Amino acid sequence: MKNLILSIALLFSITASAQTKSYFSSSGEMIFSFAKVKYNGKEESSNLRWSPVFNAQLLHNYDLTQHFGVFYGLNIKNVGFIFDIPNSDTMMKFRTYNLGLPVGIKLGNLNGTFLYGGYEIEFPFHYKEKLFVDDDKKDVNSFWFSNRVNTMMQGPFVGINFKGGLNLKFKYYNTAFFNNNYSET
Repeated sequence: MKNLILSIALLFSITASAQTKSYFSSSGEMIFSFAKVKYNGKEESSNLRWSPVFNAQLLHNYDLTQHFGVFYGLNIKNVGFIFDIPNSDTMMKFRTYNLGLPVGIKLGNLNGTFLYGGYEIEFPFHYKEKLFVDDDKKDVNSFWFSNRVNTMMQGPFVGINFKGGLNLKFKYYNTAFFNNNYSET
Protein backbone atom coordinates (compact mmCIF):
# COMPACT_ATOMS: atom_id res chain seq x y z
CA MET A 1 0.00 0.00 0.00
CA LYS A 2 1.73 3.16 -1.21
CA ASN A 3 0.45 6.55 -0.16
CA LEU A 4 1.16 10.24 0.13
CA ILE A 5 -0.15 12.35 2.97
CA LEU A 6 -1.16 16.00 2.87
CA SER A 7 -1.68 17.63 6.21
CA ILE A 8 -3.24 20.94 7.08
CA ALA A 9 -2.37 22.27 10.49
CA LEU A 10 -3.78 25.07 12.53
CA LEU A 11 -0.99 26.33 14.73
CA PHE A 12 -1.35 28.32 17.89
CA SER A 13 1.93 30.09 18.56
CA ILE A 14 3.26 31.50 21.78
CA THR A 15 6.32 33.72 21.47
CA ALA A 16 8.77 33.13 24.29
CA SER A 17 10.45 36.52 24.25
CA ALA A 18 9.87 40.10 23.15
CA GLN A 19 10.45 41.18 19.55
CA THR A 20 14.19 40.73 19.23
CA LYS A 21 16.32 39.41 16.41
CA SER A 22 16.67 35.96 17.98
CA TYR A 23 13.87 34.30 19.95
CA PHE A 24 12.07 31.02 20.56
CA SER A 25 8.42 30.25 19.84
CA SER A 26 6.34 27.19 20.61
CA SER A 27 3.09 25.93 19.19
CA GLY A 28 0.59 23.12 19.10
CA GLU A 29 -1.08 21.82 15.95
CA MET A 30 -4.41 20.38 14.96
CA ILE A 31 -3.62 18.28 11.89
CA PHE A 32 -6.17 17.46 9.20
CA SER A 33 -4.72 14.83 6.86
CA PHE A 34 -5.63 12.54 4.02
CA ALA A 35 -3.71 10.25 1.68
CA LYS A 36 -3.68 8.84 -1.82
CA VAL A 37 -3.55 5.08 -1.36
CA LYS A 38 -2.59 2.49 -3.97
CA TYR A 39 -4.75 -0.55 -3.19
CA ASN A 40 -4.79 -3.63 -5.45
CA GLY A 41 -3.12 -1.61 -8.21
CA LYS A 42 -5.72 1.16 -8.12
CA GLU A 43 -5.37 4.62 -6.61
CA GLU A 44 -7.94 5.32 -3.89
CA SER A 45 -8.61 8.28 -1.59
CA SER A 46 -8.64 8.08 2.17
CA ASN A 47 -11.00 9.68 4.67
CA LEU A 48 -10.09 13.00 6.28
CA ARG A 49 -8.33 12.42 9.61
CA TRP A 50 -8.21 14.97 12.44
CA SER A 51 -5.46 14.65 15.04
CA PRO A 52 -5.55 17.47 17.60
CA VAL A 53 -3.12 15.74 20.00
CA PHE A 54 -0.18 15.25 20.56
CA ASN A 55 1.46 17.76 18.22
CA ALA A 56 3.96 20.27 19.59
CA GLN A 57 6.94 22.21 18.29
CA LEU A 58 9.68 24.53 19.44
CA LEU A 59 11.23 26.92 16.91
CA HIS A 60 14.29 29.15 17.05
CA ASN A 61 13.54 32.30 15.02
CA TYR A 62 16.07 34.76 13.69
CA ASP A 63 14.55 37.91 12.16
CA LEU A 64 17.12 39.44 9.82
CA THR A 65 14.88 42.45 9.05
CA GLN A 66 11.31 43.47 9.93
CA HIS A 67 10.16 41.63 6.79
CA PHE A 68 12.50 38.62 6.46
CA GLY A 69 13.52 35.89 8.87
CA VAL A 70 14.62 32.28 9.14
CA PHE A 71 13.77 29.52 11.59
CA TYR A 72 14.57 25.95 12.52
CA GLY A 73 13.19 23.70 15.19
CA LEU A 74 12.13 20.42 16.69
CA ASN A 75 8.65 18.91 16.91
CA ILE A 76 6.57 15.83 17.61
CA LYS A 77 3.65 15.05 15.27
CA ASN A 78 0.77 12.58 15.13
CA VAL A 79 0.55 11.79 11.38
CA GLY A 80 -1.69 9.24 9.68
CA PHE A 81 -4.72 8.41 7.60
CA ILE A 82 -7.99 6.44 7.60
CA PHE A 83 -8.78 4.05 4.75
CA ASP A 84 -12.10 2.35 3.96
CA ILE A 85 -11.30 -0.84 2.05
CA PRO A 86 -13.38 -0.73 -1.16
CA ASN A 87 -16.41 -3.06 -1.45
CA SER A 88 -16.21 -4.15 2.19
CA ASP A 89 -17.29 -3.20 5.71
CA THR A 90 -13.64 -2.84 6.75
CA MET A 91 -11.81 0.33 7.75
CA MET A 92 -8.15 0.71 8.71
CA LYS A 93 -6.57 3.53 10.72
CA PHE A 94 -2.83 4.09 10.51
CA ARG A 95 -0.67 6.60 12.38
CA THR A 96 2.87 7.35 13.45
CA TYR A 97 4.35 9.67 16.00
CA ASN A 98 7.24 11.47 14.31
CA LEU A 99 10.17 13.52 15.55
CA GLY A 100 10.51 16.39 13.07
CA LEU A 101 13.25 18.84 12.13
CA PRO A 102 11.77 21.83 10.24
CA VAL A 103 13.76 24.66 8.63
CA GLY A 104 12.26 27.63 6.81
CA ILE A 105 11.99 31.30 5.92
CA LYS A 106 9.46 34.03 6.81
CA LEU A 107 8.37 36.92 4.55
CA GLY A 108 6.08 39.82 5.44
CA ASN A 109 5.37 41.88 8.52
CA LEU A 110 7.07 39.70 11.13
CA ASN A 111 5.22 41.61 13.87
CA GLY A 112 1.88 40.87 12.19
CA THR A 113 0.79 38.79 9.22
CA PHE A 114 3.48 37.00 7.23
CA LEU A 115 4.02 34.03 4.93
CA TYR A 116 6.45 31.23 5.68
CA GLY A 117 7.69 28.10 3.99
CA GLY A 118 10.32 25.47 4.33
CA TYR A 119 11.18 21.81 4.43
CA GLU A 120 10.93 19.21 7.16
CA ILE A 121 12.49 15.82 7.77
CA GLU A 122 10.63 13.52 10.18
CA PHE A 123 11.61 10.27 11.87
CA PRO A 124 8.72 7.97 12.89
CA PHE A 125 9.29 6.41 16.29
CA HIS A 126 5.89 4.86 17.08
CA TYR A 127 3.45 3.16 14.69
CA LYS A 128 -0.14 2.08 15.34
CA GLU A 129 -2.78 0.45 13.16
CA LYS A 130 -6.39 -0.35 13.96
CA LEU A 131 -8.81 -2.64 12.12
CA PHE A 132 -12.56 -1.98 12.22
CA VAL A 133 -15.25 -4.28 10.79
CA ASP A 134 -18.81 -2.92 10.77
CA ASP A 135 -17.56 -0.05 12.98
CA ASP A 136 -16.39 -2.49 15.69
CA LYS A 137 -12.71 -2.41 16.62
CA LYS A 138 -11.36 -5.88 15.89
CA ASP A 139 -7.58 -5.52 16.12
CA VAL A 140 -4.91 -3.05 17.26
CA ASN A 141 -1.19 -3.31 16.60
CA SER A 142 1.34 -0.91 18.07
CA PHE A 143 5.11 -0.92 17.52
CA TRP A 144 8.11 1.19 18.50
CA PHE A 145 10.55 1.92 15.63
CA SER A 146 8.60 -0.29 13.23
CA ASN A 147 9.94 -1.38 9.84
CA ARG A 148 6.36 -1.24 8.52
CA VAL A 149 6.79 2.48 7.79
CA ASN A 150 9.68 4.35 6.21
CA THR A 151 12.37 5.35 8.70
CA MET A 152 12.33 8.92 7.36
CA MET A 153 9.49 11.04 5.97
CA GLN A 154 10.01 14.43 4.42
CA GLY A 155 8.35 17.21 2.53
CA PRO A 156 7.83 20.92 1.93
CA PHE A 157 5.40 23.15 3.82
CA VAL A 158 3.95 26.64 3.35
CA GLY A 159 1.81 28.70 5.67
CA ILE A 160 0.50 32.02 6.80
CA ASN A 161 0.88 33.46 10.29
CA PHE A 162 -1.86 35.90 11.25
CA LYS A 163 -1.40 38.72 13.74
CA GLY A 164 -2.05 37.26 17.18
CA GLY A 165 -0.32 33.95 16.45
CA LEU A 166 -2.93 31.83 14.61
CA ASN A 167 -1.36 29.93 11.69
CA LEU A 168 -2.62 27.92 8.77
CA LYS A 169 -0.05 25.52 7.31
CA PHE A 170 -0.12 23.09 4.38
CA LYS A 171 2.38 20.23 4.16
CA TYR A 172 2.94 17.63 1.46
CA TYR A 173 4.78 14.42 2.31
CA ASN A 174 6.72 13.34 -0.76
CA THR A 175 7.84 10.15 0.98
CA ALA A 176 5.56 7.10 1.08
CA PHE A 177 4.08 6.35 4.50
CA PHE A 178 4.67 2.59 4.31
CA ASN A 179 7.97 0.82 3.74
CA ASN A 180 7.40 -1.05 0.45
CA ASN A 181 10.22 -3.50 1.31
CA TYR A 182 8.52 -4.67 4.53
CA SER A 183 7.08 -8.19 4.64
CA GLU A 184 5.83 -10.32 7.52
CA THR A 185 7.12 -13.82 8.10
